[in-house]
Amino acid sequence: MKLHEHEVFCDHCTGGPVLSSQTRPSTTSMPALRLLLGPALLCLLYDSQCHAACVEVDSDTEAVAGHGFKLGCISCKMRGEVPASATVDWFFKAQGESDFVQIYSYEDETATITDERFDERLYWNGSKKTTDLQDGSIFILNVTFNDTGVYRCFFERILTYNDYKFHTNASKFIHINVVAKATRGMASIFSEVMMYVSIIGLQLWLVVEMVYCYRKIAAAGEEALRESAAEYLAIASESKDNCAGVQVAE
Repeated sequence: MKLHEHEVFCDHCTGGPVLSSQTRPSTTSMPALRLLLGPALLCLLYDSQCHAACVEVDSDTEAVAGHGFKLGCISCKMRGEVPASATVDWFFKAQGESDFVQIYSYEDETATITDERFDERLYWNGSKKTTDLQDGSIFILNVTFNDTGVYRCFFERILTYNDYKFHTNASKFIHINVVAKATRGMASIFSEVMMYVSIIGLQLWLVVEMVYCYRKIAAAGEEALRESAAEYLAIASESKDNCAGVQVAE
């Protein structure tokens, strides 16, 4: 005979109630699994939407003579869903000079050095394999004291809409000081200390959250077990009453 949920039978009333597997207390915790999977899925969704986010970060301003140095320049699009193309031009005004001179250009994934002072010393360090440039950084090899001065990064961007094209541009100025040996100011040290403090604080907060969630999940599981046990006892009691009735009838 096939048993359905909450169905019991007597074996000539000599034994205890026999329960189907569906009425036995379950040790699985589906609510707990949902609690764990929910945040994970949200994190994956958030990451898939934001992995290409653009953040404008200021360039370093202190270069060391004889070493390489990255001139950072980032200009983010205001409308990420709009197709666009951009060109980047770099200009340099040496210390003591009054005018900017173009030293580098990048267009259609092709770089051109336009100042002989930087021949074979400038390399593209920005957006790769695209004409939709947002990172226009370049890298200087073998920095010299003559590289001290002001650098200007100039973005010219074309946003392509269905019926027209919109031209926009942006400029960034970077004051570079070349030193013989790298120095470390108090601001840098303080920033590093605060970074480590933040990391430790976040880890402690994560531990507290994990303990809290574990207790919540454990409490929910125990409550489910108690309800299942109460249901089991109620069914067992009802089964005994039914068996007693059968014996009296006989």
